[in-house]
Amino acid sequence: MQETRAVNTNLELKPKRKRQRFLLTRQTLIGYLFVLPILLWLALTILYPLLSAISLSFQDVKIIGTGGDFVGFENYINLLNSSRFWEATWQSLVWVVGNAVLQTILAFMTALALKQKFFGTGMARTWVILSWIVPTVVVVVIWRWLLNASGGIINYGLESFNIIEDPIGFFSTSSSAMTSVIFINSWRWFPFLAVIILAGLQSIPDELYDAASVDGASTIQQFWNITLPGLQPILFVLGLVGTLLSFNVFDIIWLLTGGGPSTATTTLPVHIYDTAFRQFELSEAAAMSVVSSLFLLTFAVLFIRFAAPRIDED
Repeated sequence: MQETRAVNTNLELKPKRKRQRFLLTRQTLIGYLFVLPILLWLALTILYPLLSAISLSFQDVKIIGTGGDFVGFENYINLLNSSRFWEATWQSLVWVVGNAVLQTILAFMTALALKQKFFGTGMARTWVILSWIVPTVVVVVIWRWLLNASGGIINYGLESFNIIEDPIGFFSTSSSAMTSVIFINSWRWFPFLAVIILAGLQSIPDELYDAASVDGASTIQQFWNITLPGLQPILFVLGLVGTLLSFNVFDIIWLLTGGGPSTATTTLPVHIYDTAFRQFELSEAAAMSVVSSLFLLTFAVLFIRFAAPRIDED
């Protein structure tokens, strides 16, 4: 009897399993149909240009619209032997690290201040994002006027308080130009990071800080043991996406300095643009784009591998 019941139970379960599999298959197909338009759009806007750049890097095309012969890895060999390329790579590294450090410090200070309760907190939280939504051209015009060596308000203020004797040429020397551009870019982007960090701070339960205070933990200890671990997922995303976006910044550097003075602020995106549209070496610029993409892909893989938050399975 028991064997007969078991057989009958299995016979009843088989149609149910088939229906479940059919429903899962149908749901999967429906999901793919919904995702298909965006996948096609990404293929057209990302994959096709990427493949075109790779194909172009193996040719000797000079100007857009002209033909070229297949030259193999010649562009890559010339690229790896180019001192200008490695100089631009180093300056890109300085640019990324400088922005990451300054933006993180400013964003943390702003987020911690906005987390406090004071008169006008809501207004401050709203208006702090203002510098991020201002168009790049407007940001450049404002800061070129503020930092102008002849008549700029910052030089005028420093001279008025006898802090300096002669006006500072913020964009006239290599070190000051890179520092100034990093500061301006950080000034524009740190409010966006601050808002995201503020949201992460508000998600951390206040009970943790109350318990830590009762146990005698100092403010610094609470920051290292509660705040930073609580913000780890957010900081991971900001570190990954922020680095990739910062590396590819072109507009604000080009509008402020054009890569100068000399090549002091020529990062890889600026160098690629200059090579393609001013030196008319389109294939060499494509090779640089491919190598830059490989740099960023390697960074992303390593960053995800070693910096991704660990999820406890217990």
